[in-house]
Amino acid sequence: MKVSNFNWLWLTLLVIVLDQVTKSVAVQWLTLNQSHPVFPGFNLTLVHNPGAAFSFLRDAGGWQRYFFIVLTTVISVVLLVWLARLPAGRALLACALALVIGGAAGNLWDRLQYGYVIDFIEVYYDKWSWPVFNIADSAITVGALLLILDAFRRP
Repeated sequence: MKVSNFNWLWLTLLVIVLDQVTKSVAVQWLTLNQSHPVFPGFNLTLVHNPGAAFSFLRDAGGWQRYFFIVLTTVISVVLLVWLARLPAGRALLACALALVIGGAAGNLWDRLQYGYVIDFIEVYYDKWSWPVFNIADSAITVGALLLILDAFRRP
């Protein structure tokens, strides 16, 4: 791995630590499936998500845990290899990959330890509500947006 790309793994580690610490605090302070209003449009709501994004395959009967563990591991390894082979000077892409890897690892840890992902951030407006998410999900989303931005910046 090129030294400049290896330096981006601090961001991966930061995402994992922030994700796990906030999940630990959420589990200690919040009651499962009970919303705690923080301010209009924002609640803290502890949920256990055995599925993927937007609770995809949530009620699949248990096999999805192993499917998502394997899928996340394979994708993370592919992204690490991509990061390792990335030419110097691609800071935006390196940042994006580090964020996605960190988010994936944070949620992978939950799946391995509990069999589900701990989510606790709820954003809503009026009757519209975004699915409850966590810091790892946020890192994956920001990383994916940066990947798209990088793709549009390159010929």
